[in-house]
Amino acid sequence: MGIERVIDTSIHEDDPEEKAVEFSLRPTTFDEYIGQTRLKTNLKLAIDAAKKRGDVLDHVLLFGPPGLGKTTMAGVIAHEMNANLRVTSGPSIEKAGDLASILTNLADGDVLFIDEIHRLRRAVEEILYSAMEDYKLDIVIGKGPAARSVRLDLPKFTIIGATTRTGALAAPLRDRFGHQFRLEYYQEKDIQKIIERSAGLLETKIEPDASKMLSTRSRLTPRIANRLLKRVRDYADVNSDGIIDTATATAALKMLEVDELGLDPGDRNMLKLMIEKYGDKPVGLNTIAALTGDEASTIEDFYEPYLMQLGFIQRTPKGRVVTQAAKDFILRS
Repeated sequence: MGIERVIDTSIHEDDPEEKAVEFSLRPTTFDEYIGQTRLKTNLKLAIDAAKKRGDVLDHVLLFGPPGLGKTTMAGVIAHEMNANLRVTSGPSIEKAGDLASILTNLADGDVLFIDEIHRLRRAVEEILYSAMEDYKLDIVIGKGPAARSVRLDLPKFTIIGATTRTGALAAPLRDRFGHQFRLEYYQEKDIQKIIERSAGLLETKIEPDASKMLSTRSRLTPRIANRLLKRVRDYADVNSDGIIDTATATAALKMLEVDELGLDPGDRNMLKLMIEKYGDKPVGLNTIAALTGDEASTIEDFYEPYLMQLGFIQRTPKGRVVTQAAKDFILRS
């Protein structure tokens, strides 16, 4: 569609100001990190045990829909372990030598965060096996008949992998993560706390009713909550006294076309097209992408998870089906 979606869960890499604000709002400790209680309890125990033994934390895999705080949690884990955090991503490690360079530059106790770890190339992935299990790096020096394999010792480190698609990870890699945690969608009360905390950091006054309204439209996702807050703050600064109250939030959200469930024109358009063209019939992912003009991966990663959470879309062996609840909602809107 080519239109920026305010409820997009991806970080806009080409917007340095947004990246800076996003980073400034991230918590650095478990006490600051709101929500994900079960995950925090289990990680606290694992970290306390590792520190008591004087050992590194076992490798951690964080998975779940985008925008729920996987990158933030990696930073919290490194901070709680008093460790340096090194950050990279699966797509940026193009060849085995890139990974070898990263691993050999780690120090004892470092935490290496690999975002989108499911997008690692297979040749790169295989190097990780011995690195994660034995802290050894097998590299080949030279070419042809003169080539020889060398095994290097690595410092003890922790890899934190983040993915939206655990099914895309090879089983040998997935099995090498001692801790595997799914980040769940947040409760609205926790989203409201996140909005109020972020408003404080942004030095913006927000009334409780307004923060509650924003929480109901944030798709149960912290990144969207913070993005909506920043947009509503801009509206309040330009059109009122800078204080976000219910009237200001309502007007700003209407301008942004974000409805009471957090759906935007892109969501509503996709549901309408599926209903109009296919009714109760299942629709394939590529067909939906063709209807909307989006990539199939965009539909799968950014549209679907929340629509399924609402009960508006069901996955079947033959494709996606729009539910009666979605039809009723579209009819009313």
